[in-house]
Amino acid sequence: MILEQKQRRKTRIGLVAGGLGTYWPQFPHLLPQLQESARYVSERFAEMDATVVDVGFISDAQEGAAAASRLREADCDLIVLFLTTYLTSSMILPIAQRSNTPVLVIDLQPTERMDHATFDTGAWLAYCGQCPVPEVGNLFRRAGIPFRSVTGWLRQEAAWQRISRWIQAAHIRAALRHARHGLMGHLYPGMLDVSTDLTLLPATFGSHVEVLEFDDLRTRVQAVTPAEIADRMDLARKIFTLDESVDDDDFAWGAQVSVGLDRLADDFALDSLAYYHRGLDGEMHERLGAGMILGASLLTARGIPTTGEYELRTTVAQLATQVAGAGGSFCEIQALNFTDGVVEMGHDGPAHLAVSSKQPLLRGLGVYHGKRGWGVSVEFDVRHGPVTLLGLGQDRDGSLSFIAGEGTVVDGPLLAIGNTTSRVDFGRDPGEWVDDWSASGVGHHWSLSVGHRAADYRAAASLLGIDFRQV
Repeated sequence: MILEQKQRRKTRIGLVAGGLGTYWPQFPHLLPQLQESARYVSERFAEMDATVVDVGFISDAQEGAAAASRLREADCDLIVLFLTTYLTSSMILPIAQRSNTPVLVIDLQPTERMDHATFDTGAWLAYCGQCPVPEVGNLFRRAGIPFRSVTGWLRQEAAWQRISRWIQAAHIRAALRHARHGLMGHLYPGMLDVSTDLTLLPATFGSHVEVLEFDDLRTRVQAVTPAEIADRMDLARKIFTLDESVDDDDFAWGAQVSVGLDRLADDFALDSLAYYHRGLDGEMHERLGAGMILGASLLTARGIPTTGEYELRTTVAQLATQVAGAGGSFCEIQALNFTDGVVEMGHDGPAHLAVSSKQPLLRGLGVYHGKRGWGVSVEFDVRHGPVTLLGLGQDRDGSLSFIAGEGTVVDGPLLAIGNTTSRVDFGRDPGEWVDDWSASGVGHHWSLSVGHRAADYRAAASLLGIDFRQV
């Protein structure tokens, strides 16, 4: 891979299996069978892209309390409780209460069905993992703990797909919990929806917002050497097709800013960056703001979403879709095509190269619409097929929410003005879709990710403790 991907803290999954210890002396063959099922579940989790903290098998409330202590120390992003047979809800309440971590309950019986003609009570009890699920659900509700469960059988791939969705959601929670979001410059004048309380992200997710100055970038850009500029231009030529409109000086400046941006991201250990600076009369800060697009797109492709217009919340949404493996490009509505029944959307400026349908184009622009400066911009058509929009909304009470919409990118005419453009078919009148989307509270921008992922983002919202809305 040409661009080295951002390495993040690995997602941690806590795993505990359990059953009621009263049964073990009554049915000597039961516990070994359940422990074998627990080993299989542990092996399946070990194959997932996560660190698994397996605290073993619990048989009573005391062992449940001990498991809770170990899981609390492990600082997991999700705890999975495997109910192998009936157990009392008192055995698992401490795990859910003391860990301060979302919990997923799974109950996977050994096979599709029992052999009624040959089964005795001990054999039946191995299929009784569903029995305590309503009890646990009731207890969690009374204790104010969100309840999530997956019921199935041990080797049922449909059940494991549902479990995997929660693991995917845990990846998003882990990334947002530990993210360092850079915020550089100032609000685009008048865009009130973009304004975000900087305390809100640490309070909601546990992440950090690093307030940066454009001078932090300036000093790093000024330290870039001619050889580094040449190397970055060579890298860009491998990744982009250069349009004949690209001015050599503008290209070189974009490459210089790109190297400085990489250093800024490394020095502050950034997981994302939102920026904007208006500038005046061609001074240095205006030139920096105008020269960001190449470097921001390369950073975004490395897994560090970097977007303009000071869009902190959308950059967080892009980080979520990036961690989900779906890319995520900065996006807004551009126009409607009522003849073809599509919404045209995209954005000028930074782009996520992973969602491009072909090699992206670097186009020279003599003017940026609505912004000061000039330079090079990225242009491409988003990969055709299913896509999911994800925005991070903020309500009157300050609470955050995930807002999603699924559609399909289809072929057709596109503008050639240095934008990341796509034609999205939502299967309905585009005007009505815009009305419903706008009423959701999503704001001006969002992340456009590949694949139909609304279910993944719904699960992530559940683990993050925020609302989810789908249009």
